[in-house]
Amino acid sequence: MAYSIDLSGRVALVTGASSGLGAQFARTLSRSGATVVLASRRVEKLEALRAELQAQGGTAHVVAMDVTVLSSIQAAVAQAEQQAGPIDILVNNSGVSNTQRVQDVSEADFDFTFDTNVKGSFFVAQEVGKRMLARAKGAAPGTFSGRIINIASVAGLKVLPQIGVYCMSKAAVVQMTKVFAMEWGRFGINVNAICPGYIDTEINHHHWGTEQGQKLVNMLPRKRVGEPKDLDALLVMLASSESGFVNGAIIAADDGFAL
Repeated sequence: MAYSIDLSGRVALVTGASSGLGAQFARTLSRSGATVVLASRRVEKLEALRAELQAQGGTAHVVAMDVTVLSSIQAAVAQAEQQAGPIDILVNNSGVSNTQRVQDVSEADFDFTFDTNVKGSFFVAQEVGKRMLARAKGAAPGTFSGRIINIASVAGLKVLPQIGVYCMSKAAVVQMTKVFAMEWGRFGINVNAICPGYIDTEINHHHWGTEQGQKLVNMLPRKRVGEPKDLDALLVMLASSESGFVNGAIIAADDGFAL
């Protein structure tokens, strides 16, 4: 028997949507019927993605958002809801990293990673979540369905060399997901996290052909990296009303690397 998930009538906000996994998440949600709001600092790239989605019959909007600035988050979420309507789905995807050993990490390096990956993710979820809470409290019991999907990383589950601060930040996102899930679950707001493994995107594509990249690939369980589309089914499931019994889940999509 065929099974399909339809997100028509739902509004999804995707942060970090200008490239990589964020852009793929936006494409996937749009193909599933959701109205998508694309958010990042690089608005010109968002405009190109919006044109692509609309050419394929989707509905998309663009907002500028710098997740390291609280006023930018607040303004962008307000603009998103003004343009598209109340947000039903948040894909909390913005993230950055530095490659360095811990003895070489400066205060600026530390703040660069934590300001985006932890502080930024927290306040994006908080701003969207407060609006979801207001809607949930005004709805009939058991009828509201909000979805927050935090994009963590296998690095939040497994310590990896030379990206120690990134590992720490993504471990914080894992714990943050559980905190929000515990506090907001009773209002119909499900908060879960996806922990991707190594995924081939335009940002890192050149790396896999280098000697260092090949060494890393050979360390992986099946000696391969994933593709952005490998996360599609998991994303759509967590975004859907059908995932109502999934809350506070930390799901590794890493080809078994964290085992």
